[in-house]
Amino acid sequence: MGPENQSSVSEFLLLGLPIRPGQQHWFFTLFLGMYLTTVLGNLLIILLIGLDSRLHTPMYFFLSHLAFSDISLSSITVPKMLTNMQTRQQSIPYVGCIAQMYFFILFGGLDNFLLAVMAYDRYVAICHPLRYTTIMREELCVLLVAGSWIVSCAHALLHTLLLVRLSFCADNTISHFFCDLAALLKLSCSDISLNELVTFAEAGMLLFLSLCIILSSYVRIGTIILRVPSTKRLYKAFSTCGSHLFVVSLYYGTLASVYFFSSSWDSKDITASVMYTVVTPMLNPFIYSLRNRDIKQALEMCLNRINIFKWQSLNPLTAVRRK
Repeated sequence: MGPENQSSVSEFLLLGLPIRPGQQHWFFTLFLGMYLTTVLGNLLIILLIGLDSRLHTPMYFFLSHLAFSDISLSSITVPKMLTNMQTRQQSIPYVGCIAQMYFFILFGGLDNFLLAVMAYDRYVAICHPLRYTTIMREELCVLLVAGSWIVSCAHALLHTLLLVRLSFCADNTISHFFCDLAALLKLSCSDISLNELVTFAEAGMLLFLSLCIILSSYVRIGTIILRVPSTKRLYKAFSTCGSHLFVVSLYYGTLASVYFFSSSWDSKDITASVMYTVVTPMLNPFIYSLRNRDIKQALEMCLNRINIFKWQSLNPLTAVRRK
């Protein structure tokens, strides 16, 4: 293997967020709170779906995987960012940086595919309600999720293998708070034309495919609703698709602002990346639970079980006191 195929850096420096030194403490507290909210909120969604048999449906099966993906996506970037803010140590090993990039691409792609699968699920539920259980059977749901995982892993592995063949000669400073693929490619002193071609062709094709599934599903839903318009049908469609549509808009809106409408990694790009990696995973549990009657009922049932358990555990002590 020639020297041009070997990396000459052992670590990278993450400049992090463009925050003044006097504001580090406040932003550390803010992002720590947001991260804990993300983890606890999404774990609660997964727990409720697992405990309540009424939520053992395709929609909530996909939602539980989306919640796990959001936890993972946030955990890949935020803890390292918080550590750097607290310790002022901005270095990350070369292997750690590559691993962070791999898992970021993996779970970012998984989010993308799961949103497309959930859009198809909503299409079947509204446009083919009588055949819903027949079409969205358990085997198909497992196959769709497994396919999303496999394609995401292959997608992330492809870009990782293409990156590790590059050399990073002198400048190892990443103007970001995590190891993003685009930022790493800009630091390479090798020819990155193949990486850019694959990113444009392969990643663009996967993104376009997911967008087509989402858009075609909602176009079909809109066509069915407008064919026989009624307030009841509009309300049912909004209550069924509103949360998912809002998450899709938030996800692709921030993604587009980061990777398509920016020319350099300045503060605006970093702000958009924070929206994509921190804010969106935090908001998803609230979006899917605040207007969701099933999730609210499952949460009430879980709280009632906890209260009953507490009362039963305290009741023997009460009986002893009465004697």
